[in-house]
Amino acid sequence: MTRFPIFALVLLLCAFLSPCIIHGAENETAPRPNIVVLFADDMGYSDIGCFGSEIETPNLDRLAADGLRFTHFYNTGRCCPSRASILTGLYPHQADIGHMAGDLGVRGYRDRISFNAVTLAEVLGSAGYHTIMTGKWHLGWRDEGCPTARGFQHFYGTRGYIDSYYTIVPKTEIYLGEELVIPVTENPVNHLEPDEEWYTTDVFTDYALHFIDEVREQDDEPFFLYLAYNAPHFPLHAKPEDIEKYRGKYKKGWYQFRLQRYRRLVELGIIDERWALSDLDAKAWKSLTDEQREDMDFKMALFAAIIDRLDQNIGRVIEHLEKIGELDNTLLVFLSDNGGTKETGLFGIKGKENTVKNYEEWARAGGWTSSYGQGWANLSNVPFRRYKRENHEGGTSAPFIAHWPNGIEAKGELRHQVAHLIDLMPTFVELAGAEYPEEFNGHRIQPMEGTSLVPTFHQPTEKPRTLFWEHEGNRAIRDGKWKLVGSRNEPWELYDMAVDRTELNDLSQQHPEKFEALEAKWDAWAEKVHVLTPEEFDAARAAMRANEKN
Repeated sequence: MTRFPIFALVLLLCAFLSPCIIHGAENETAPRPNIVVLFADDMGYSDIGCFGSEIETPNLDRLAADGLRFTHFYNTGRCCPSRASILTGLYPHQADIGHMAGDLGVRGYRDRISFNAVTLAEVLGSAGYHTIMTGKWHLGWRDEGCPTARGFQHFYGTRGYIDSYYTIVPKTEIYLGEELVIPVTENPVNHLEPDEEWYTTDVFTDYALHFIDEVREQDDEPFFLYLAYNAPHFPLHAKPEDIEKYRGKYKKGWYQFRLQRYRRLVELGIIDERWALSDLDAKAWKSLTDEQREDMDFKMALFAAIIDRLDQNIGRVIEHLEKIGELDNTLLVFLSDNGGTKETGLFGIKGKENTVKNYEEWARAGGWTSSYGQGWANLSNVPFRRYKRENHEGGTSAPFIAHWPNGIEAKGELRHQVAHLIDLMPTFVELAGAEYPEEFNGHRIQPMEGTSLVPTFHQPTEKPRTLFWEHEGNRAIRDGKWKLVGSRNEPWELYDMAVDRTELNDLSQQHPEKFEALEAKWDAWAEKVHVLTPEEFDAARAAMRANEKN
């Protein structure tokens, strides 16, 4: 029998094991990155400079120039579902937020995140991260479902929605941890900067930086910051100095700016020139009266000013991380929760009542007092069709930026990989060296639905994905290059996204087999995650509203 020389065996084992040992040593010694999620509210695909906009966003543009932009990144098309998805790595219905944060009394439609789900804060906190949140929660008002009950060690913001930048209206009360610190009031105070006027975008940044400094006084462990801004969600509350930069800029009208953004997106390589610009979904600008054009120019100037202020505050986050020497090892991601909103038609919320002529009356009025209207929402979502709440590309396509100097060597590159909110959980778990649990606090935890984006950080990948959507009867599935999409109680439409991502050429009649296969896949998913039919949803919501009155 031939004997294998012992020294050869040793050499072979060393050759096999040494890469593993080195990799393990790197994992032990390389510092884990801080992770910062910058989340915008009601911002369309093309509303920032590095995604084709004329709005000045130099700080976001800087992150894009030194990092990556993902061109096929998806949200869920609506506020609460997107927040549930980003925090749990699950589809909204699996996280019990299939609609908004109201309890319909059925699985998938509750007023808090499911206890069979874990949040990013719970997972990263278990891995030794400091967990920080400021801003808009909107995933339930109850104590058992609030941010600090779901893993955030530091929290400042509202448990509900935010329908004002200058005041505190009902259901937007401000909490510090579990303590209610600012009730409903016309004159809220920024306790950190009492001499500064309260403006949500500024205040949420103030507290984010304050909490970063607090944890740094404790130790050098990495932190996870979820900075959930309400900008640029309506109402149109903007600071005078920001408004002045844009007043009069939009007098050319939405059609000209749609063309301008579209051409810029093609030049940047963000969209394919084969994707035609969707049709204008508003009245022609010339058909408006002089008074209406003046008013709509002003409304868009307000919206642009809100985004400008958002970018200024993102600049404050960047500068603070530079100041403390931690920008290079911080993964910053920026994205939005849904596309631009057409609520409530061409002139927006109370558009005929609240105009430029009586601006002083509604400039700081909270609630549903103003918005920029359908024509400008159609601009926000260039080059796509449809809006917030819907599952066509205009409702679900997000501008996504990833910036991490120590971890992303590529600078200013694009990534065309299809990605989704559900991918952030596996991405962050991998980078943090965290363990995603099978059980947590005595509850069985659903497995993650997404895919880590870490490989895409290092080199371009374009692996086919299958993703699903449903909201209020609007529904979609994207499977590789194909997308089946339908609006509530309307027929399905089939699109080849490789050549027609703007969804202009319905191929459902030309490809019946593909149509049927995708419909069957969507039906199976909908049953798995407990999607209600439109009729079931309407009945459940009617019952909830009846109970609230009693």
